[in-house]
Amino acid sequence: MTNNPVQEKESMNISDIQQRTCLMLGYSGIKKLQQAHILIAGCGAVGGMAAEALVRTGIGKITLVDFDTISPSNLNRQIFATINVINHPKTTVAKERLLNINPHLTVIEKQILLNGETISSLFDEPVDFVIDAIDSLNPKTLLIEELVNRKMPFISSMGAALKTDISRLKVSSMKKTIQCPLAAFVRKRLRRRQVDLSFPVVWSDECVSDKTHLGEIEINGQSERHTMGSLMTITGTVGLMCAHEAILFLTQSKQSFYHGYF
Repeated sequence: MTNNPVQEKESMNISDIQQRTCLMLGYSGIKKLQQAHILIAGCGAVGGMAAEALVRTGIGKITLVDFDTISPSNLNRQIFATINVINHPKTTVAKERLLNINPHLTVIEKQILLNGETISSLFDEPVDFVIDAIDSLNPKTLLIEELVNRKMPFISSMGAALKTDISRLKVSSMKKTIQCPLAAFVRKRLRRRQVDLSFPVVWSDECVSDKTHLGEIEINGQSERHTMGSLMTITGTVGLMCAHEAILFLTQSKQSFYHGYF
């Protein structure tokens, strides 16, 4: 192997990067991941960790959706956030890092705020699986409704703020969630729109005693979120769990993935 980092990068191939993953998933599993296209909506604490895990595992194509930029408050929990990228778009920062992990990766950036006018643009190309890592109610509800209506496979992350017990995190149907204020807010809105709640989510049943700052408030017709405490150990684990479910879906049968959720 050469000592020149540029030459080393150019000489690497997928077998070099995925050697140990192949020992777990087999050659057929790796090929399925290489040929798959994942969309991640929200490139913050949850979505960022999910993206990194998927790329390191061997996903071949990824679409990153986020309208926001890196801020100093992101440094405590977001894997893409560093001092030298403050005020840079999250999708751009994520793309650069992910390509430095796997230069063979295809990355599509969509620096958009999800609303009724922009949501259809997410599906300009075929997508095999979607991870909803959005933490704002309106776009999150809109995305879930669109995914359910399109019958697209996806998993959605629920509330991780104010949680401290990592052992209470789990995957189940949205219908089974309890003690999760974000899930309750989303569930209420989806029921109003008559959206089926039989989709998988990552959530925690840990009871949060102080619910004062949970949810969103309306100020001059605009939705505004309260600032809430969060730990990277929790948000990161939620992201890894989302990525893991995506890997299972892509490398196993759809029936086995959804069995037990619906």
